[in-house]
Amino acid sequence: MAESSYTSLPTSHLPGSVPAVITEVKAPVIQQDPEANLQIFPPNSNAGGRGYQTLTGPSDGNGQQSGNSWNGAFSISSYTQYFNVDTDDVVNRLTSSLYPTGDFFRKIEANPDLYGLIWIATTLVFVIASVGNLATYLMIKKGDSSVAWSFDVNYFQVSAIAVYGYAFLVPLGFYLLLQYFGSKVGLVHLWCMWGYSLFIFILSSVLLVIPVEFVRWSITIITGVASAAFVGLNLRSHVELTELTLVLVAACVLQFGLAIFIKSWFFQ
Repeated sequence: MAESSYTSLPTSHLPGSVPAVITEVKAPVIQQDPEANLQIFPPNSNAGGRGYQTLTGPSDGNGQQSGNSWNGAFSISSYTQYFNVDTDDVVNRLTSSLYPTGDFFRKIEANPDLYGLIWIATTLVFVIASVGNLATYLMIKKGDSSVAWSFDVNYFQVSAIAVYGYAFLVPLGFYLLLQYFGSKVGLVHLWCMWGYSLFIFILSSVLLVIPVEFVRWSITIITGVASAAFVGLNLRSHVELTELTLVLVAACVLQFGLAIFIKSWFFQ
């Protein structure tokens, strides 16, 4: 009994005694990314009491973050947005190109496409090359049926260089010219407008197969005037420049010159 009473006495106050080591349990420290919850300072007092606002990426109307659709010049996905048109859109734009009212840029403002440019240019290449050969055959047979005729494959090469070069380089040249004068017109919008302006040349090329020279020149002049009016009116309504007259004259001359070139080279 005596020994048990001595052992129960506290010994921490006695000389030479060693205090017991007490282990402290520390709460785990959670580290966060400093950029994960950035806040705008000062708080926005007009946001209905929201206080500090977290910085997030741009979002669309549904609250979803919107990403940039441009993935590089060598990525096919970067150009899919310029082919996002249906049949109704294409037909509407083709019809508008035949009735030059000057509102074409308004119709394509939200969704300019390159589908019309590539499709119309490619169709025009094959039409003027094939129909041009047919027209040459009819003219030869009309004059002297004994003269031999052969299909001229060079028509395809010349038509491809002329049409594709005109469809892509002329709008690019006017884009650089308008940028120099201070206009903010988009390159894709110019490509789209000039591409649809070539649609009337497909129709006129089919009519140029008629083996009557007077009729051919009449069709050529009407086509040149109509296409020049379409390009000129739309540029005048969309571009705001003090030097716009020079730009309009150059555009109209090029459109009319294309009509003369097609008639002179492929429908002699």
